[in-house]
Amino acid sequence: MLAQLPAGAEFSRLAWECTPRRRGQYRLEACYLEAPSPLRFWTWRTSAPLRTEIRVYPNLLQDRKSLASLFLNRTGLGIHSQRQVGQGRDFENLRDYIPGDGLDEIHWKATAKRAHLVTKVFQIERMQEVYVIVDASRLSARARSSEPILERFVTSALVLGLVAQRQADAFGILSFSDRIHNFVRAKTGKAHYSACRDALFALQPRLVTPDFGELFSFIRLRLRRRALLIFLTDLDDPVLAESFSQNLKIISRQHLVLVQMLRPAGVRPLFTGGDARTVDEVYERLGGHLQWDKLRELERGLRKAGVHFSLVEQDALSVQMVSQYMNVKQRQLI
Repeated sequence: MLAQLPAGAEFSRLAWECTPRRRGQYRLEACYLEAPSPLRFWTWRTSAPLRTEIRVYPNLLQDRKSLASLFLNRTGLGIHSQRQVGQGRDFENLRDYIPGDGLDEIHWKATAKRAHLVTKVFQIERMQEVYVIVDASRLSARARSSEPILERFVTSALVLGLVAQRQADAFGILSFSDRIHNFVRAKTGKAHYSACRDALFALQPRLVTPDFGELFSFIRLRLRRRALLIFLTDLDDPVLAESFSQNLKIISRQHLVLVQMLRPAGVRPLFTGGDARTVDEVYERLGGHLQWDKLRELERGLRKAGVHFSLVEQDALSVQMVSQYMNVKQRQLI
């Protein structure tokens, strides 16, 4: 950037408008100054050290249409308060039996003491813990369409954080590769959301293989309360998919787990998408079908463990995550 300071001014303020191309943290370590001599025969140049930085946050406005339709409550649009099904988990009090109450809701000891049927009343859990677990390994360094996988993961995680904040749920972040990078325990409030954003805005993929064993052991030790865990990762590698499935047993009984994966290009059933015109296209579709079949087998295996696996288009990831989160909240699955 080149800027001209006004003559004779001891202090000056510059307004610099710029459009960043990549998110992240950029440090400014020096400022270079140049001034002409009194007779303008030469110029005087020097540098001054700086200690400042520029932070480029993810652009959530790219999903503005999805945000407006999902949770912005304007002109009747957005997510409204919905009746939650289920009776909750926390005991609240007792009341007299009403026709239609289930037998499992009757408090038999109180019924014996009072000589008439007494029903238990449970309190619906309002605040739930939601964690988005972002894979920053080599699996996320690849690109889907024209955007790196990790960029979509980071944006979708922050979108879900906004929705969880609006629903008064506690939201947390965990990022990993071959080790744990950032862990922000689930809380609520604007200051906490800023902390989650700061934990993700400078996250960059590392060309290493993810260590799912260390990840699930960390979750087992740190997260004692049942929570909704949404994994953003890529499991098209059969070896890593098997490692994920085996280590998942550590936490699958305690937490509710959702896995979101962006659909690779060409991965789909064989007889879909029109006719193949060339021999190369036939082989490409056969390869895509085999990969799709492996992912379907992975989905069936995870379903047996109580885990919901979704293969999502890149532009629909935020919508899919929010939709599943609202469904879990309404059904009181956690």
